[in-house]
Amino acid sequence: MPPLLNALQLRLQHQFAEPALLQRAVTHRSFSADNNERLEFLGDSVLNLAISSLLYQRLSSMPEGDLSRVRANLVKEGTLHQIALRLQLPDLLRLGEGESKSGGKQRPSILADAVEALIGAVYLDAGYAAGEKVVHHLFEGVDINPHMRAAEKDAKTALQEWLQGRRMKLPQYEVVATTGAAHRQTFEVACTIAELQLQARGTGASRRAAEQTAATAMLELLKARHA
Repeated sequence: MPPLLNALQLRLQHQFAEPALLQRAVTHRSFSADNNERLEFLGDSVLNLAISSLLYQRLSSMPEGDLSRVRANLVKEGTLHQIALRLQLPDLLRLGEGESKSGGKQRPSILADAVEALIGAVYLDAGYAAGEKVVHHLFEGVDINPHMRAAEKDAKTALQEWLQGRRMKLPQYEVVATTGAAHRQTFEVACTIAELQLQARGTGASRRAAEQTAATAMLELLKARHA
């Protein structure tokens, strides 16, 4: 294994049985068809569950809605970007020439996605317990306290709380289209609430941004419907 990747294993505190997963986790779609997007999809779910477990243990007296808001603060792009910098991911990312020249190695959305991909890679390599352990390790230096609940809600969190308050299932987000060159893509995401038979769409320069736009559109739909 290349020395830089071996050093990353040490920072993650996980030794890969299948090193190819680690290589894929730091490979952007602009570099190769064998890239980290599917790992990112897995890692997003592992991250949310692992953080939920961590908050359940640490903030035992906090109600569900506030726990959701704290979690949203922890799994947002800005927090993951800082973790990526601590992991020294800009030095490790494999990007296509166009993406690299346009500053992709420093782009917060790409770095945040790579953190999720690494978590997904650990999950595939050794199972959920290993993935949870890595998540908890990565968040050791992140301040987690009840006051985070006062932070401004983003659209996805606001929509989740609206649904939870009515005992409804969480919305489903799906990337339905990507357009543009690999280093300058636009994502279109559909946000669906099956119980209400509602769907709204949003676009953005990253999957995360498009999900937020779609959630905002859904909140507007709900506002009009329940006015």
